[in-house]
Amino acid sequence: MKGTAVYHSPFGKMQLDWEDGAVTALHLARDGICAGAPNELTALVFRQLDEYFAGTRRTFDFPCRLHGTPFQQRVWAALREIPYGETRSYKQLAEAIGQPNACRAAGMANHANPILIAVPCHRIICADGSLGGYAGGTEMKKALLRLEQAGRA
Repeated sequence: MKGTAVYHSPFGKMQLDWEDGAVTALHLARDGICAGAPNELTALVFRQLDEYFAGTRRTFDFPCRLHGTPFQQRVWAALREIPYGETRSYKQLAEAIGQPNACRAAGMANHANPILIAVPCHRIICADGSLGGYAGGTEMKKALLRLEQAGRA
C-alpha cells in the first residue's frame, strides 16, 4: 500500500510519501499535490516534525525505506550519524563511509537524499564553511542549521 500526505512546515508544504508502513520521501511539495487520508504513520511523522521545529526533538525514529544504490545507502546512513547541531564537510562525509577520495560522489548521494530533515543532509557544508546547495534551498538550510544551533545552547 502507498500514499502521500502533506505536512505544513515553516517552509511551506512538504510532501510525505510512504509505502507499506515506511516513509520513502519527504521533500518540498509541488503545487497541486493531492494528499490521501491521514494514518498512524503520517500522524507519527507529523508529530515528530512538529517537535523538531519546536526545538524539542533531535532525532527521528519513524520507519524509513530509502531506495538507492549501495553507495547512496552508506552515505545516507552516515548522514544519520551526524549529531544534531553539528555539521560535516563533503570530505568528512566521504571519510565517514571509508572512501576519502569520493567527495564528489558523496556530494551527489547527499543531493539525492529522498528524506529531507530526518536524514539530515542539511548538516553537510563545504570545507570552507560555505553552505553549498540544498534541495529545499539555501534559506531553508540556513534556518535548519540555526534551529539546531539554538537547540544546543
